[in-house]
Amino acid sequence: MEKLSSRVAHLSESQTIAMARRSRELKEQGIDVISLSLGEPDFNTPDVVKQAAKKAIDDNFSFYTHVSGYLELRQAISRKFKRDNDLDYSAEQIVVSTGAKQSIANAMLSLVNPGDEVLVPSPYWVSYLDIIRLAEGKIVPVDASLENDFKITGEQLKKAITPKSRVIIFSSPCNPTGSVYSLKELEELANVIAGYPNLYIIADEIYEHINFIGKTPSMGTIASVKDRVITINGLSKAFAMTGWRVGYLGAPTEIAKACDKIQGQITSATCSIAQKAAEAAVNMDPATTIPMRESFKKRRDLVIKLMKDIPGLKCNVPDGAFYVFPDVTYYFGKSYEGTLMKNASDLCAFLLDHAQVAIVPGVAFGNDDHVRISYATSEAQLTKAFTRIKESLSQLK
Repeated sequence: MEKLSSRVAHLSESQTIAMARRSRELKEQGIDVISLSLGEPDFNTPDVVKQAAKKAIDDNFSFYTHVSGYLELRQAISRKFKRDNDLDYSAEQIVVSTGAKQSIANAMLSLVNPGDEVLVPSPYWVSYLDIIRLAEGKIVPVDASLENDFKITGEQLKKAITPKSRVIIFSSPCNPTGSVYSLKELEELANVIAGYPNLYIIADEIYEHINFIGKTPSMGTIASVKDRVITINGLSKAFAMTGWRVGYLGAPTEIAKACDKIQGQITSATCSIAQKAAEAAVNMDPATTIPMRESFKKRRDLVIKLMKDIPGLKCNVPDGAFYVFPDVTYYFGKSYEGTLMKNASDLCAFLLDHAQVAIVPGVAFGNDDHVRISYATSEAQLTKAFTRIKESLSQLK
C-alpha cells in the first residue's frame, strides 16, 4: 500500500535546490566546488533592517500578528507599490507571506480549480509548475525563443488561450533568462488578455530592483487589466534578505481575502520580527539598491565576456536579475571517455564532476537546450569558474 499521497508523487524536487545540495556534499568531501546554481545575492542585509529586527526583539514584538501582516507593514508596502511601481493597492489588498513563493502559491490556490489551464511563458521559474500541480491546474507552456530575448508575443499568447484558461504567470525581470518586458510589450499582452475577462495575471516582480535598463514596468499599471493582476514581490533579492522569508502580494480585494483565508489555515502570519525588518526595508529609499545593482551589472558584463571565449555558447544579454541562460546544444553529441552528452542535464553533471562548477540544467525551467548560470558571486569566483568550464568543455570530442 502506498503511504504517501499522489499529490506528493506528482511533485518534483527543485533542481536548483538539488544541485546546491550536491555542491554542499562535494564541499564536505573537501572538493573545491564553485556553486553558480542558487539565486541568492552574496550581499549582507542592510544595517537599518537588522537594527529594526533587533529593536523588535527588545520591544517584545513577539506575538501573533494579523495573518496578512500587521497593518503598519501593509500600509508601508502600499506606499512602496505607489512610490516604486505606480500601483494602487490599499493595505486591505496586501498579504504578507513567508516568501514570495508562498505568495504565488496562495494566489494560485485562490484562483485555480482542477482542470483549469495556467499559461506559463517558457523558460519559467522552476517552482511555477509544481505550484500549479498542487492547485490541480493544467500547465500550458508558451515557448519564448532566444531570438526574441525569451519573451512571448501577443500573437503567441492569443493562440494559447482556450475557454479553460484561468491564469497566466510570468516573471519580469525573468528567472532564469534575465529578460525584462518593456511597457509596450506588456501592453501587447494586456490587449490580448483584456478580451478574456476570466483570465487573471500573476506578475512576479521579485527582481524589480535588479534591472539594468531603468524602471521595471508593472502589468498592474495597465488600465484594461489592472483589476485582474496579482503583483508578487518580496525582500529576498533587492535587500539581500533570503533567509528572513518575507514576500508579499497586492491583489483585488476578493483575491487578497482568499489568500488570507488560505494562509490562515497553513502558516498564519510570517515571523513578527521579520515583519518589522521588512517594514524598515520597504521604507528605505530605493536608491539604496543601486550599488548592488551596479555590481550585478559588472558581473553580467564579465560573464558575457567570458562566455564569448568558450566555443559554441549562444546567449542573449540579459537586462535584469542575475542569471544567464545560454544555449549549449553545440556540445550535444560530444563525449568524454565514453560518456555522451545527450542534453543539458548530462552537460551539467559533467561540469560538476570535472570542472567542479555547479550550474542548473535548463529542463528545470522548460528548455533542456540551455543551462542557467547564476552570477550572484564575486568576479574572482566567476572568472575561476568560467576558466574551469572552458577547460572542461574543451575536452569533449
